[in-house]
Amino acid sequence: MVEAAIPDSLRFRDDEPADEPAVSLDAFLDQPNAVSVRIEGGDDVRRLGPALDRLKLVEVDFPRFRDGRGYSSARILREMGYQGELKAVGDVLVDQLLFMRRCGFDSFDPAQAIDLAVAKRALTEYDFVYQQAADGRVPVWKLRHG
Repeated sequence: MVEAAIPDSLRFRDDEPADEPAVSLDAFLDQPNAVSVRIEGGDDVRRLGPALDRLKLVEVDFPRFRDGRGYSSARILREMGYQGELKAVGDVLVDQLLFMRRCGFDSFDPAQAIDLAVAKRALTEYDFVYQQAADGRVPVWKLRHG
Protein backbone atom coordinates (compact mmCIF):
# COMPACT_ATOMS: atom_id res chain seq x y z
CA MET A 1 0.00 0.00 0.00
CA VAL A 2 1.25 3.49 -0.91
CA GLU A 3 1.89 5.76 2.05
CA ALA A 4 0.51 9.24 1.51
CA ALA A 5 0.56 12.05 3.99
CA ILE A 6 -3.01 13.06 4.69
CA PRO A 7 -3.30 16.41 6.45
CA ASP A 8 -6.00 17.31 8.97
CA SER A 9 -8.05 18.67 6.09
CA LEU A 10 -8.44 17.92 2.41
CA ARG A 11 -5.75 20.46 1.52
CA PHE A 12 -2.39 19.02 0.47
CA ARG A 13 -0.27 22.17 0.46
CA ASP A 14 2.04 23.85 2.96
CA ASP A 15 1.50 27.45 1.86
CA GLU A 16 -1.20 29.76 3.21
CA PRO A 17 -4.62 29.45 1.58
CA ALA A 18 -5.76 32.29 -0.63
CA ASP A 19 -7.73 34.85 1.35
CA GLU A 20 -9.50 36.33 -1.66
CA PRO A 21 -12.73 34.77 -2.96
CA ALA A 22 -12.54 33.24 -6.41
CA VAL A 23 -14.22 35.13 -9.24
CA SER A 24 -15.45 33.91 -12.62
CA LEU A 25 -12.96 33.49 -15.45
CA ASP A 26 -14.17 36.59 -17.30
CA ALA A 27 -14.10 38.69 -14.10
CA PHE A 28 -10.59 37.41 -13.30
CA LEU A 29 -9.29 38.36 -16.74
CA ASP A 30 -10.87 41.85 -16.36
CA GLN A 31 -9.37 42.43 -12.88
CA PRO A 32 -5.56 42.77 -13.06
CA ASN A 33 -5.20 42.42 -9.26
CA ALA A 34 -7.32 39.26 -8.86
CA VAL A 35 -5.43 36.16 -7.69
CA SER A 36 -8.26 33.60 -7.38
CA VAL A 37 -10.47 32.26 -10.15
CA ARG A 38 -13.37 29.81 -10.32
CA ILE A 39 -13.58 27.61 -13.41
CA GLU A 40 -16.99 26.36 -14.51
CA GLY A 41 -17.60 23.38 -16.78
CA GLY A 42 -17.57 25.21 -20.10
CA ASP A 43 -14.63 27.53 -19.36
CA ASP A 44 -11.43 27.22 -21.40
CA VAL A 45 -8.60 27.30 -18.83
CA ARG A 46 -6.07 27.97 -21.57
CA ARG A 47 -7.28 31.59 -21.38
CA LEU A 48 -5.42 31.77 -18.04
CA GLY A 49 -2.04 31.19 -19.71
CA PRO A 50 -0.88 34.83 -19.68
CA ALA A 51 -1.95 35.22 -16.03
CA LEU A 52 -0.48 32.05 -14.48
CA ASP A 53 2.20 34.01 -12.62
CA ARG A 54 -0.37 35.97 -10.58
CA LEU A 55 -2.70 33.08 -9.81
CA LYS A 56 -2.75 31.80 -6.25
CA LEU A 57 -5.93 29.69 -6.39
CA VAL A 58 -7.95 28.01 -9.12
CA GLU A 59 -11.23 26.50 -8.00
CA VAL A 60 -12.71 24.00 -10.44
CA ASP A 61 -16.43 23.41 -10.07
CA PHE A 62 -17.86 19.90 -10.25
CA PRO A 63 -21.63 20.50 -10.50
CA ARG A 64 -22.25 16.73 -10.69
CA PHE A 65 -19.86 13.88 -9.91
CA ARG A 66 -20.25 12.50 -13.42
CA ASP A 67 -19.11 15.75 -15.08
CA GLY A 68 -15.46 15.08 -15.94
CA ARG A 69 -14.55 18.39 -17.58
CA GLY A 70 -12.82 19.52 -14.39
CA TYR A 71 -10.27 16.72 -14.71
CA SER A 72 -9.24 18.08 -18.10
CA SER A 73 -9.03 21.61 -16.75
CA ALA A 74 -6.72 20.46 -13.95
CA ARG A 75 -4.45 18.53 -16.27
CA ILE A 76 -4.23 21.40 -18.76
CA LEU A 77 -3.36 23.88 -16.00
CA ARG A 78 -0.60 21.67 -14.59
CA GLU A 79 0.80 21.02 -18.08
CA MET A 80 0.84 24.80 -18.65
CA GLY A 81 3.04 25.10 -15.56
CA TYR A 82 0.55 26.28 -12.95
CA GLN A 83 2.02 25.61 -9.48
CA GLY A 84 -0.57 27.27 -7.24
CA GLU A 85 -3.47 25.73 -5.38
CA LEU A 86 -5.90 23.75 -7.52
CA LYS A 87 -9.13 23.07 -5.64
CA ALA A 88 -11.96 20.73 -6.65
CA VAL A 89 -15.27 22.08 -5.35
CA GLY A 90 -18.83 20.82 -5.46
CA ASP A 91 -20.00 17.26 -6.06
CA VAL A 92 -16.66 15.62 -5.18
CA LEU A 93 -16.90 12.01 -4.00
CA VAL A 94 -14.35 10.09 -1.95
CA ASP A 95 -13.81 7.53 -4.72
CA GLN A 96 -12.75 10.35 -7.06
CA LEU A 97 -10.02 11.76 -4.79
CA LEU A 98 -7.20 9.54 -6.07
CA PHE A 99 -7.95 10.37 -9.69
CA MET A 100 -8.32 14.05 -8.94
CA ARG A 101 -4.98 14.06 -7.10
CA ARG A 102 -3.39 12.35 -10.09
CA CYS A 103 -4.73 15.11 -12.38
CA GLY A 104 -3.16 17.79 -10.19
CA PHE A 105 -5.77 18.80 -7.62
CA ASP A 106 -4.19 19.53 -4.25
CA SER A 107 -7.22 20.65 -2.25
CA PHE A 108 -10.87 19.77 -2.07
CA ASP A 109 -14.06 21.45 -0.91
CA PRO A 110 -16.75 18.80 -1.34
CA ALA A 111 -20.43 19.68 -1.03
CA GLN A 112 -20.82 16.70 1.34
CA ALA A 113 -18.26 16.11 4.11
CA ILE A 114 -15.69 13.36 3.52
CA ASP A 115 -14.32 11.44 6.51
CA LEU A 116 -10.52 11.89 6.59
CA ALA A 117 -9.90 8.23 7.49
CA VAL A 118 -11.93 7.15 4.46
CA ALA A 119 -10.06 9.69 2.32
CA LYS A 120 -6.71 8.29 3.46
CA ARG A 121 -7.77 4.76 2.51
CA ALA A 122 -8.97 5.96 -0.88
CA LEU A 123 -5.69 7.78 -1.56
CA THR A 124 -3.41 4.96 -0.43
CA GLU A 125 -5.27 1.87 -1.63
CA TYR A 126 -3.21 1.23 -4.77
CA ASP A 127 0.53 0.65 -4.74
CA PHE A 128 1.01 1.18 -8.48
CA VAL A 129 -0.38 3.31 -11.28
CA TYR A 130 -0.56 2.48 -14.98
CA GLN A 131 -0.42 5.92 -16.59
CA GLN A 132 1.77 8.96 -16.26
CA ALA A 133 -0.11 11.92 -14.80
CA ALA A 134 0.38 15.31 -13.19
CA ASP A 135 1.24 13.74 -9.82
CA GLY A 136 4.59 12.47 -11.09
CA ARG A 137 4.12 8.87 -9.92
CA VAL A 138 6.11 6.39 -11.98
CA PRO A 139 3.89 3.93 -13.89
CA VAL A 140 4.35 0.26 -13.10
CA TRP A 141 5.47 -0.56 -16.67
CA LYS A 142 8.33 1.92 -16.34
CA LEU A 143 9.31 0.43 -12.98
CA ARG A 144 9.45 -3.01 -14.59
CA HIS A 145 11.16 -2.06 -17.85
CA GLY A 146 13.06 1.13 -17.03
